[in-house]
Amino acid sequence: MSAERKITADRAAPRLLAPRAGAPARGFARTDAWIFDLDNTLYPAECNLFAQVDHRMGAFVARYLGVPYAHARHLQKTYYRQFGTTLAGLMAVHKLDPAEFLAYVHDIDLSVVREAPALRAAVAALPGRRLIYTNGSRRHAERVADKLGVLDLFEDICDIAACDYVPKPEADAFRRMIRRHGVAAETAAMFEDMPMNLAAPHDLGMTTVLVHSGYIDHPIQEQMKSWTELPDHIHHMTLDLTGFLEMRRDAAHKSMDLEEGEAPDA
Repeated sequence: MSAERKITADRAAPRLLAPRAGAPARGFARTDAWIFDLDNTLYPAECNLFAQVDHRMGAFVARYLGVPYAHARHLQKTYYRQFGTTLAGLMAVHKLDPAEFLAYVHDIDLSVVREAPALRAAVAALPGRRLIYTNGSRRHAERVADKLGVLDLFEDICDIAACDYVPKPEADAFRRMIRRHGVAAETAAMFEDMPMNLAAPHDLGMTTVLVHSGYIDHPIQEQMKSWTELPDHIHHMTLDLTGFLEMRRDAAHKSMDLEEGEAPDA
């Protein structure tokens, strides 16, 4: 990454946080819809794929508005924090047609994304429906999920266009998603790397999982370093999505064995 860009990989050892004592618990016993964010969630942030998208957003803003790249980067991040996405800000302030923006910023090199057979097995074992829900484009999600080797495991992709360009973390974005796909929020689980994107799912009744990302792109990610416990809208946290799903699968299998009369492990 260039020195002028503020976004950096967090080299500090991440901490696995637990919910506060007494926080209402939400598990996965009733979960029949598994909803995954894409960027820095379904694929590991360490591959730094989103850095390409981020750079191309700055380049697009510079070209579209005819401003220096440094100023474009300032506007890009200002819109992101104010409107939820850079695209939403450009549409609101500059009346941008989103199609050209999405095509440009997602025209990236995917060679850094590796096939993930362990992730595939863990996702395939999830009971019920599986969806990808992204503030990016369907084409971007399809390309990345195909590289990971998991695209065929997902029933559908809900992208920013499918939500009429209303972005996460807006509550209306999640309502649009669940209406479009007939999801019952109380039996759904949402996996996200951005903590503010889990507030609305929590309020709707979903089980929420924060997937740690070392990619620092928002003030809340810096604030997380001082957290000592999870806020109430985040029910679970993981440093490893595949490992988390494997543990859930193993726990479900053990529960089934006990129900069938097997003795618990000594």
